[in-house]
Amino acid sequence: MKIVLASASPRRKELMSFVADEFEIRPSDADETLPEGIQPEKAAEYLSALKAQAAERRENEIVIGCDTVVVIDNTILGKPRTSQECFDMLRMLSGKTHKVFTGVTFRGFGNNLSFTEETAVEFYALSDEEISEYIKTGEPFDKAGGYGIQGKGAMLVRGIKGDYFNVVGLPASRLKRELEVFMRFCIDK
Repeated sequence: MKIVLASASPRRKELMSFVADEFEIRPSDADETLPEGIQPEKAAEYLSALKAQAAERRENEIVIGCDTVVVIDNTILGKPRTSQECFDMLRMLSGKTHKVFTGVTFRGFGNNLSFTEETAVEFYALSDEEISEYIKTGEPFDKAGGYGIQGKGAMLVRGIKGDYFNVVGLPASRLKRELEVFMRFCIDK
């Protein structure tokens, strides 16, 4: 039984290596447009299902799609495209607690299973100068919410409640447990 991770993220690849010794990387080309009115806590799981479906191609494999979103005040923060957009996101997060949702979907052997992991992240109150200095590192532009907790963005974080790796982009320990159940179900079917 082959395992496929439908992601090009180096962070997810590293975390997946904690879960499985052997797996293939097959990035998804799914359209990541969210439907109007989707609840923010459902967005990551919706996108993970699209990615798993787009990457599924062969029999005898389990494809894992995943997506991470940052949510504050019922607003989804994606990846910033400009320095100003990043600044505005980090200003919104400053001094507050936000939620990080990672959705995971398994597809294979005619079966699907999806789940969402939630982690609360509290930021320190940030000065404009601190935000600008962080943006200058270039780190925030490929990360939901405009920060990377596994890099210099850790200096912005006061604390978390929940799975640290979920904030990085893959809830590795829960994924391992859910994957074991899914694999047993596929074998027993």
